[in-house]
Amino acid sequence: MNINELIATLKKKLQSQIAIEKIEIQDKSFLHKFHPGNQKDKFHLKILIESKELKKMTKIESNKKIYKILDNELKNFIHSIQILIS
Repeated sequence: MNINELIATLKKKLQSQIAIEKIEIQDKSFLHKFHPGNQKDKFHLKILIESKELKKMTKIESNKKIYKILDNELKNFIHSIQILIS
């Protein structure tokens, strides 16, 4: 899966299961290119979400919800993920 397909998939999955006002997903893989353990076909992503629904939860609860929704992508296509909720 290429990065554009992955971003589109993540947005669709998150928006279908969480009330989201705004979402932005950034590919930050270039920052980790030479790190040990970096894998060519796995991406480093930064997800910025504006969501009243998620803001009502604790940070742990909201991250667990996101991780559960993106379980398959995390196992197969994502090396690391940074989540910022506002």
